[in-house]
Amino acid sequence: MKLARIVLIVLAFVVNLAIAQPAWADAPKLTTSADYAEITQTLTDLLNAKSPEDTGYNAAGLQQKIGELKLQKYILESATDWGTCRNETGKTLAVYAHKPSKKAAFTAEQSTLYYLGAGQETDDSWNCDGVLLPSGIKVAGVADQELTEPLAVKFVPGTQFVATANPDTDTVEFNVPPAKVFKAGEGTWAIPSLSQTEIDTQSLNAPIDD
Repeated sequence: MKLARIVLIVLAFVVNLAIAQPAWADAPKLTTSADYAEITQTLTDLLNAKSPEDTGYNAAGLQQKIGELKLQKYILESATDWGTCRNETGKTLAVYAHKPSKKAAFTAEQSTLYYLGAGQETDDSWNCDGVLLPSGIKVAGVADQELTEPLAVKFVPGTQFVATANPDTDTVEFNVPPAKVFKAGEGTWAIPSLSQTEIDTQSLNAPIDD
């Protein structure tokens, strides 16, 4: 089921690319990024593995990981805009974002935490790099049980990310699987210990399209 979901996500990106009006002159060149090099190398290693056991995955897990990496590689190769985050959870969403420099190579290492209101989408001249998952929530595909500590999830640049809430399962759902998951102390992003209630009290300050 997870592999089928990834295939559907890829098809959705193909359709969006076909019907969108591309701004080729301003399109980010993400195939020169460190993310692209890392994903390409990891994908090559997994595809060349003699058996799933050599990769640390079982057979099903290996196919799922390969599918996720192929999706990430496709996004980086086909993106015509910077990544955006759309919040359809009905609550405030804490997002990591930065405004890419036209002169410097792409990096999300200095990404800053902002607060995105319900129904809002980040400005596409910025790159939405990921989201903060507060303790106490459940996130499909990341944590089936309530998180006991906050996490940060990262998406490859160019991802058109949407977060929704499933009232039947009381979980937050993503339209694409994250590329990486961090705990506090891992990576360079600040991961404050916030609950969803505390996030909801923050002033909305994420860069958005008016």
